[in-house]
Amino acid sequence: MKALRSHRCGQINESLIDNIITVSGWAQRRRDHGGVIFIDLRDASGLLQVVVDPDAKEAFEIADTVRNEHVLRITAKVRARPEGTTNSDMPTGMVEVYATEIEVLNRSEPIPFQLDEEDVSEAVRLKYRYLDLRRENMQRIFRLRSQVTKFFRDFLEAEHFVDIETPILTKSTPEGARDYLVPSRVHAGEFFALPQSPQLFKQLLMVAGFERYYQIARCFRDEDLRADRQPEFTQLDIETSFMNEEEIMAMMETMIRDLFKQALDVDLPAQFPRMTYAQAVEQYGIDRPDLRNPLQLVSVTDLVKNEEFKVFSGPANSQEGRVAALRVPKGASRLSRKEIDNYADYIANYGAKGLAYIKVNDLAAGRDGLQSPIVKNLSDDALESMMRRVGAEDGDLVFFGSDSAKIVNDSLAALRNKLGEDLKLIKGAWAPMWVVDFPMFEKDTQSGNWTSLHHPFTAPKTDQIDTLSSDPGSVLSRAYDMVLNGTEIGGGSIRIHQSEVQKRAFTALGIDDAEAEEKFGFLLDALRYGAPPHGGIAFGVDRIVAMMSGVESIRDVIAFPKTQKASCLLTDAPSGVDKTQLRDLHIRLSASAQSAQSEN
Repeated sequence: MKALRSHRCGQINESLIDNIITVSGWAQRRRDHGGVIFIDLRDASGLLQVVVDPDAKEAFEIADTVRNEHVLRITAKVRARPEGTTNSDMPTGMVEVYATEIEVLNRSEPIPFQLDEEDVSEAVRLKYRYLDLRRENMQRIFRLRSQVTKFFRDFLEAEHFVDIETPILTKSTPEGARDYLVPSRVHAGEFFALPQSPQLFKQLLMVAGFERYYQIARCFRDEDLRADRQPEFTQLDIETSFMNEEEIMAMMETMIRDLFKQALDVDLPAQFPRMTYAQAVEQYGIDRPDLRNPLQLVSVTDLVKNEEFKVFSGPANSQEGRVAALRVPKGASRLSRKEIDNYADYIANYGAKGLAYIKVNDLAAGRDGLQSPIVKNLSDDALESMMRRVGAEDGDLVFFGSDSAKIVNDSLAALRNKLGEDLKLIKGAWAPMWVVDFPMFEKDTQSGNWTSLHHPFTAPKTDQIDTLSSDPGSVLSRAYDMVLNGTEIGGGSIRIHQSEVQKRAFTALGIDDAEAEEKFGFLLDALRYGAPPHGGIAFGVDRIVAMMSGVESIRDVIAFPKTQKASCLLTDAPSGVDKTQLRDLHIRLSASAQSAQSEN
C-alpha cells in the first residue's frame, strides 16, 4: 500500500532539492500556462507549487481534470524555482515540485464560495462551516487558540495547579442567567442543568484539599446573544486556597503578560493599573472602560440642582438621577449637526431620551460664545461652572446626559466608545487594567430586591461582614475583574468560606433558610467541614482569542458556533424530536409549541 505522504506541503524547502517526495492535500488553484499546468497544493502546514509537464503524460492528463478543492496525492521531484519566479513571502517559495505521479483521492463539487472571497455572508459561512474553516485566516485563528490553551495549561501546571473536570449535568442554581435544562428520563418531572460555570464544584474542590485547581471548561447560558456571547462558551476556570486577592491578581497578571509576549510578542505593562468600580462608573459610565480612549465623563449634577431647566434639575434632584458631561476636544468643528443627531439616535438604544450639547466657540465671550439650544435655559453661573469643571476650551463640543444614573452611564459610555472609534481617538494597541471594590449587591429595577453583582458566593470586605444584615447596599465585595481594551476578559473574587457568612449573604438576597437548604444545602454542609479561605477567577478563552486575532465576533474563534438566534445553521439545531423520545422524558408539548414545530 502506498503511503499518502512522505512530507507535508509546508516542509518542502531547498534542503530537499533533487529528492523524490509524496505530498497530499487540496488543490487550492490550477493554472494552465502554455501547456504546463501549475497546481497550488494546500495542506494544514502550508502551500506548495506543483509543476506538471506534458512529458509526464499520465500525470498531465490527470492534472488537466483537477479543479479547486479536489483532494490529491502527488509524487514529485523537488527542484529550485527558476530565477525570477521565487516567492520570499512563502516558506516554500524558493522551490517547486515536478510531478511524476498524481492520484485524485476525492473530487470536490463546485464550492458555494471561493476560499479567498472576502464578502461572504455569515449565514453562508456558518452553513458551510467546514469549508469556511479551510480559509487561511481561520486556520491561523484556531492554531492561535490551540497555542493559547496550551500556554494556559503549561503555566498553571508549572504553578502546581491540578486539571480536574467537573460535571456537565448538574443542579440548577441561580447565577444570573437562565439555565439550559435537561429533562431526566429516570426521575420523572425532574431536570438537570448545564453549568453556567463550575463555580460550586471548584469551591468544593478547595474543601477537598486540592488547593489549586484549573479547568478549560465548557459553560452554557441561555441568554440573549451578541458579538461576545454564545450559548456555549469556553472559560479558563481557576480556584486557589490560602491566597488573598493581591496574590491571585499578581499571578494572573503574570500569566496574561507572559501569554501576550509568547503568542504575539507584545509587551503589556509591568503592572496593570487599578481602578475602583465607583471610579470607573463615575469617569467612564461603565465598569470595563477602554483606557485607550482619552474621553471621560464629568459629573455636573450638583451644578444644576437649582436651575429652572427641568431637563437637568429634575434628575439632579432625584436620588437615582445623574447629570454628566462628555467633552470632545475640538469637536465643534469635527461634528456636524446631522452627525450629532445621529449620535442622539444611537444612544436612544440605551434609554436616553435625547442628547444635549454645547459648542464652545469663544469661552471668553461667556454665554454669547456658547452655541446650543439649551444655553438659553441655563444661568450664567451654571454655564460658567460646567465649562470650568469639564476643562472646556475654544473649539470643544460638550455632550450632556441627564436621566437616571443607569441611563446616563449606559448611554454616555456607549457614546464615548462610539466617538472614540469614529474620531480615531484610540491611542495604543493594548490597555489592560483591574477593576476592584465592586458593590456586593445591586437593586433589581423591577422587583426592588437585592441581587448579586457577581454571584452569591463572593466574599464581602472583611470589615463589612456585620453590615450584610443592616445595610447590604453599602457592602463592597472582594471581587476583581481584568479588563482589556474595554472588554472584561476575566472576573473573580475571594469566596465566602464560612457557612454562617454564606447564610447571611443568602438572607440579604431574600433567600430564606429553607430555600438555601434546598438549593445550596450541599455547599453549606461542605463549608462546615474545615473549608479553607479560597478564591479564584475565570477567563473567557473565546474573548481573549478573538482580541488576539483581531476579529470582532467570538463566533470567528469558535469552530462550530451558533447564530445570534442560538441556532446552528450547519446541523439545523435545535430541531424537533421523535414523540417516543418526548414520552420517555415525560414531556408533552403545548399546542403553541407543536404549532411552532410544524411551521419549522
